Order: sequence, then C-alpha cells, then structure tokens
Amino acid sequence: MLRFTSEEKYGINSFRLEKKMKTYTFRVVVEPDEDRWFAYCPVLEDKGGATWGYTKEEALKNIREVVEMTIESMIEHGEPIPEEPEAEVKVSSEPLVAVTV
Repeated sequence: MLRFTSEEKYGINSFRLEKKMKTYTFRVVVEPDEDRWFAYCPVLEDKGGATWGYTKEEALKNIREVVEMTIESMIEHGEPIPEEPEAEVKVSSEPLVAVTV
C-alpha cells in the first residue's frame, strides 16, 4: 500500500511517498548435484535466483544472498515483487524474522 501525504512548501505542493513495510518469505530448494549443492528459488529463478555451494549450508547461505540481491534489483528497476503462488511466497504486513534449522 502506498500512502501519499501532501505538504505546502514554499508555495508549492510537494508529495512525500510513504511505503508500508512488508515481509516476503520465499520457498527455496537445495539439492545435491554431483560434488556440490544446487540451490534455487522457484519463483525467482527466471530472474537469476539460483546458486550453488560446496556444502548444503553454503548453498543455503548463498541462495539467501541471491534472493536479497534479486529483490533489491527488482525494486530498483520498478518491477513488482512476486506475491504468489502462495506455495512459493508468503507475504506479511509486519516485520518478521525467519530461521532455518
């Protein structure tokens, strides 16, 4: 949701854009691939949401960074962040912290 508020400044109307914070949780897949682990985010794979690591933990760390960079790039380019399908991405209107164990 975007909310606009106007202010009178030096006789000119200016607008300040206030963006409501959302938390996105993306499903990722981490699977063995010969001598390394392959990790990808199905809903972001077509945007480059894939990586690898020598261990499962490294691949999971790498995919987290790739997803963050992919979303940052989408925001910078004005692209919408995927909010569906529900099985692949969950959206919350409040800040959350996810922990994978």
